[in-house]
Amino acid sequence: MTEGRVLRTTGSWYDVLTAEGEVVACRPAGKLRLKGYRSTNPVAVGDVVNLEVVEDGTGVISNIQERTNCIIRKSVNLSHESHVVAANLDRAFLVVTLASPRTSTGFMDRFLVTAEAYGIPTTIVLNKVDALTDEDRAQAGALAEVYRDAGYGWLQVSAHTGEGVEQLEAELAKGIHVLSGHSGVGKSTLINRIIPGLQIKTAEVSDSHHKGRHTTTFAEMHPLPEGGFLVDTPGIKGFGLVTLERDTLNHHFPEFFRRLPECKFHNCVHHKEPGCAVRDAVAAGEVAESRYKNYLEMLEEFDGGPYRDALYR
Repeated sequence: MTEGRVLRTTGSWYDVLTAEGEVVACRPAGKLRLKGYRSTNPVAVGDVVNLEVVEDGTGVISNIQERTNCIIRKSVNLSHESHVVAANLDRAFLVVTLASPRTSTGFMDRFLVTAEAYGIPTTIVLNKVDALTDEDRAQAGALAEVYRDAGYGWLQVSAHTGEGVEQLEAELAKGIHVLSGHSGVGKSTLINRIIPGLQIKTAEVSDSHHKGRHTTTFAEMHPLPEGGFLVDTPGIKGFGLVTLERDTLNHHFPEFFRRLPECKFHNCVHHKEPGCAVRDAVAAGEVAESRYKNYLEMLEEFDGGPYRDALYR
């Protein structure tokens, strides 16, 4: 029996990097299930597992060690199942674009809420800045202010020209990080620039639909030149959320949570309660109206319990 970390998933097989530095193709033993909820992929990239190497050189995963955190989204095909994007992360980097394709603030806030709920610090990476018009740059500046005020890091890069990539590389120097976002935002191109020689397949954004095309089929963890690992994930079209509760949704908006002690009621959900410090802050321009609007839309999607598989915005 040995220990290893899952580098890659390819359906029912998993490539595991052992403590001895070998990569072993493994399959799970029996039905490994996540505790507390059902999952389409009980073993995820980033998991630390126990395995036994058998006669043909492959391995059998017998145990998934307890995770420090993970990014989870609703399964695309099964509304009552979850899908673990990656586990045991030091930071998530959410790659967004203003156009080709456009990343909505609704999608951004859903991702950020999920990361907050599972204790994963997140930095937002605005890509394709080389293609921004003056109007776009003004919009980017306004968005940066919104999310920096909320407490998130914000980087602006161009995978095409290399602008800002050095700063991103500095933040990736240690630990295990995930790069996520819609298809077409340039994740694979960014990784190819950060890790020379990797040559991940890329594709252009569809001219007719202005949406990205999937190039990464399965999640994969790549070693970084300066140490650490970077997880590349398939593009996410939508982000239905799981295992969150209506009454604590506001805890996952940092700028709301900071103001909760100022509310009249300790269990204020910032909807219609009197004496709400968050609503007052929105009215005063101290909290972004877009963030509050997205919060209310999420709040309305509850049906007496955890998140429903809601509209993907």
